[in-house]
Amino acid sequence: MKAMIFAAGKGTRLRPFTDHHPKAMMEVNGIPLIERNIHYLQSFGINDFVINLHHFGEQIVDFLKEKNHFDAHIEFSHEKDQLLETGGGLIFAKKLLDQEEDFLIMNADILTDMNITDFVNFHREQNSLVTLAVSDRKSSRKLLFDNEMILRGWMNTDTGEQRLAGFNNNYKKLAFSGIHCVDSQFFNHITRTGKFSIMEEYLDLMMTEEIYGFEHSAKLVDVGRPKSVLEAEQHFK
Repeated sequence: MKAMIFAAGKGTRLRPFTDHHPKAMMEVNGIPLIERNIHYLQSFGINDFVINLHHFGEQIVDFLKEKNHFDAHIEFSHEKDQLLETGGGLIFAKKLLDQEEDFLIMNADILTDMNITDFVNFHREQNSLVTLAVSDRKSSRKLLFDNEMILRGWMNTDTGEQRLAGFNNNYKKLAFSGIHCVDSQFFNHITRTGKFSIMEEYLDLMMTEEIYGFEHSAKLVDVGRPKSVLEAEQHFK
């Protein structure tokens, strides 16, 4: 299986570090996030990667070259002209992914010990177009799932804003973990072009397709702010 790591973002919440570096090079206990996540995925037998780049992307290329790509096969998707966000970035990298039966996507700033093998097996057992890793953790943005763990909506718990595929019948509210498993047929369903969030496509597709949530209780830290780096250093040595 091939994995795409989203590493193009500007990481503005991690300033001042990201004024001069990509967020994927933020260190947790002396080890950059990009290195940690490559090793994490390699521990589940994944050794084929696509990494998208934009903000100080050459630093990631140089670092991985210096480390001999950690003996992995790595291809880069250079978003030189414009940062395309997650959806646009995925389409831009389509030619590197669409020959796969399915593939993983992971945000570079997520650290977790979730069992990827269990996640992929669940995705394949459900014959899902997309499966999203989710957990019961604090977040202002929640995905909503029915009793079969099929995506039925999204809500902002701070503002009360919602997008629903049907009447909210006590849907389970879970936070997205930044890890997706995607059937390559998903490319045939995407309607947007240019710069857009992949979650917008998921929320449109939930009206007609079965997008599943894989609930886990693994450790997970979104290393998006300086204080979360300190939290990550408590959990990931």
